[in-house]
Amino acid sequence: MNFLRHVIISCALMISTSCALAADLENTLYLDLKDGRVVIEMRPDVAPKHVARIKELTRQGFYNGLVFHRVIDGFMAQTGDPTGTGAGGSGKPLAAEFNKEPFERGTLGMARAQDPDSADSQFFICFAPSEFLNGQYTVWGKVTTGMEFVDKIKKGDQAANGQVDSPDKIIKMQVAADVKK
Repeated sequence: MNFLRHVIISCALMISTSCALAADLENTLYLDLKDGRVVIEMRPDVAPKHVARIKELTRQGFYNGLVFHRVIDGFMAQTGDPTGTGAGGSGKPLAAEFNKEPFERGTLGMARAQDPDSADSQFFICFAPSEFLNGQYTVWGKVTTGMEFVDKIKKGDQAANGQVDSPDKIIKMQVAADVKK
C-alpha cells in the first residue's frame, strides 16, 4: 500500500511540476538581440492586461525588427514603436496597472505619454535602478538572463533625450511556449 501511495504522490508531483513549467514558458519571452538572447519573466500577477497585450503583439510578430529608438546610458533602452520615432504604437492604449514592483536593473516597464492610461506597445528595460519611476509606470516583467546583451544596445545622444542614430533592433521576440525545440 505504501508503494502505491508513493507512486500516486510521485505522479501528482510530476504533473504539478509539468504544469508549472508550462505556465512559466507561457509567461517567458525570448528577446533576440544582435549580441544574444535575453530571457524575460513576465508578471501577469501584477499587470495582467499589459502581459496579455505584450504576448498578443509578440505572437503577431509586431516587435520583430523594431528599433531601440531611445537609449539613455545608465537609465534605460526603449523600443516598441513601429515608426521608430517614439510617437507610434499599435493603436490600442492600455489602462495603467501601476503596482508596487520597483524599477531595478533589468525591470521592464511600459512607456506612456502624460496620460497614465496611454501605454500601448512601447516598453523599456532599465539599465540601473530608477526609483523615481516607481508607481508612475507599469512594471510587467524582469530580465532573468542576458542582461549583458541589453547593456550592449547602442546608446543614444544624451543631449537629444537618448535618440539613437542607426539604432539596434529587436531581431525576434517570441513567447517561450511557442518556440519549437
